[in-house]
Amino acid sequence: MSAGSIASLSVAGLTSTSARAETTPKPNKPKDIRVGMLTAPLRNLAFEEVLDMARRCNIAALEVVAEPGHPHIDPMTLGPAQVEAIKQKLGERGLEISGLSNFMNITAPGKSGEVQQVMIKTVDAAILLGVPTICMNLGTPVQGMSRINTIKEVIPGLLRPIIDHAKEKGINVAIENWFETNLQGLDTFDCLMETIPDEHFGFNYDPSHLVHQQCDYMAPIAMFGKRIFHTHAKDTLVNEHQRAYLGVLGGKWYAGVSGGGWWRYAIPGFGDINWGQYVGNLRDVGYKGVLSIEHEDATFGPEEGFRHGAHHLNQFCNT
Repeated sequence: MSAGSIASLSVAGLTSTSARAETTPKPNKPKDIRVGMLTAPLRNLAFEEVLDMARRCNIAALEVVAEPGHPHIDPMTLGPAQVEAIKQKLGERGLEISGLSNFMNITAPGKSGEVQQVMIKTVDAAILLGVPTICMNLGTPVQGMSRINTIKEVIPGLLRPIIDHAKEKGINVAIENWFETNLQGLDTFDCLMETIPDEHFGFNYDPSHLVHQQCDYMAPIAMFGKRIFHTHAKDTLVNEHQRAYLGVLGGKWYAGVSGGGWWRYAIPGFGDINWGQYVGNLRDVGYKGVLSIEHEDATFGPEEGFRHGAHHLNQFCNT
């Protein structure tokens, strides 16, 4: 996940929060694949405004960023009163939290102990809130080491305190495969799952990061099946003509906000991923979780992007 891309999203032009969402909870029914949203672009909104946006956009679940000092959920200071308030606000709107996410770099020099402490507290916050999964990334390659060697030699020791605490509490640990971290090609996926075989350790799978690498973005679903605990719904739009002109290694490969490259992230339905096939493949392996929209598409404002993404994805869900 690109922090710069998230930061570039403007919150200007949001629908007025005076238009409150209907608060009648939806009737309970067996959970199936459903649409969620990662709250990262919405830090400057009150938590209630984020929940109301989710309802307006026909989104059922939130993957909430939980980090020290965050105004929505701070795992280091979360107490009973705040937990009850959050549960009440969710219940009033018929919403759930699908995951608590923190994307600190655990391999950054001098940072591993801090990240371990924060993620252990995030596990505790998940227990208090009734959330089944915490989401994180795998850090960047250690200087002088390949991704594979970092995964084999460094990552197990860094993650073990988090994984063991999560196992004790019955919480899944899901790693996002952001291509700039140690998870890049499918060889790194294989290496990680073989190196850390714990059943409650797996993926917050994001297919968008494999598209521009020209990897098979459907393959991990069949390969890892039950170890996909959460998914990011982010699309990738490849400009084939620009790629043919620049070459895959030439020029500025990521178009981003300013253009000039040959690919960029997009809202689901506005890129190259076949979401109907993607959801069908998830059903084949028994996935019952969320499609958590990660909004890094600078051509849409926050609410507009979430609304369009949810509209496209909901056609494949039993909502």
